[in-house]
Amino acid sequence: MVLSTETVSKQSLPKHVAIIMDGNGRWAQSRNRPRTYGHKKGVDSVRSAVQFCTKLGIESLTLFAFSSENWRRPEDEVSTLMELFLFVLSKEVKKLHKNNVKLTIIGDISRFPDSLQDRVKAAHELTANNTGLKLNVAANYGGRWDIVQAAQCMAQQVQDGQLTVRDITEDTLSAQLSMADQSELDLLIRTGGDCRISNFLLWQAAYAELYFTDTLWPDFNEEAFSEAIACFVSRERRFGCTGEQIKQLLAESKTTS
Repeated sequence: MVLSTETVSKQSLPKHVAIIMDGNGRWAQSRNRPRTYGHKKGVDSVRSAVQFCTKLGIESLTLFAFSSENWRRPEDEVSTLMELFLFVLSKEVKKLHKNNVKLTIIGDISRFPDSLQDRVKAAHELTANNTGLKLNVAANYGGRWDIVQAAQCMAQQVQDGQLTVRDITEDTLSAQLSMADQSELDLLIRTGGDCRISNFLLWQAAYAELYFTDTLWPDFNEEAFSEAIACFVSRERRFGCTGEQIKQLLAESKTTS
């Protein structure tokens, strides 16, 4: 059954999308450029993804920017990633704020330089009251770390007499995880061809739809994102949907905004 354009409504779209942005290094190497060049080009795809989600009315977008395992990469690449992260925070936050985007950095940022931690704090404060897209950027994040820090928090509450062992449930643990105040994760996308979630949102992804694409992150444009959303809708609603119909929804949102 082919889905009619009228049937594709915003109610059928995912509320929360997460993306593992993979393939920057390979994209650069295929062009005989250093891997760091790919990371810089990947920023353009981040902007595109934020604009796409804003136009479609998706509530939350979570991007895997820097995993806890990324510290194992070559020192110059890690240094470039830190500099790029600082640059993007400095340059892009005002634009995000202007577009009513609420930015949250999730992960253990204590290992980052003080200058970067200060930028993160300032970005949080600037966008805290925004009511549009919730943009979560995972930095020095790992799914296991997220679960462990939630368990530690509850253990401390038990020790302090605020919680009993019997009070520990899936709901109470979920409440201590990153993004507990946002919609549950609906769709997890990974670019770059690998079919694994690499310690990303392990708890949150329990019932999410998974979408893997060979497209490298710098090439993940609006058309590629539309195909991912169309795939989600067809799975969720049990009938066919095309990227063209998602793009038509985008066009309709432009005329009504």
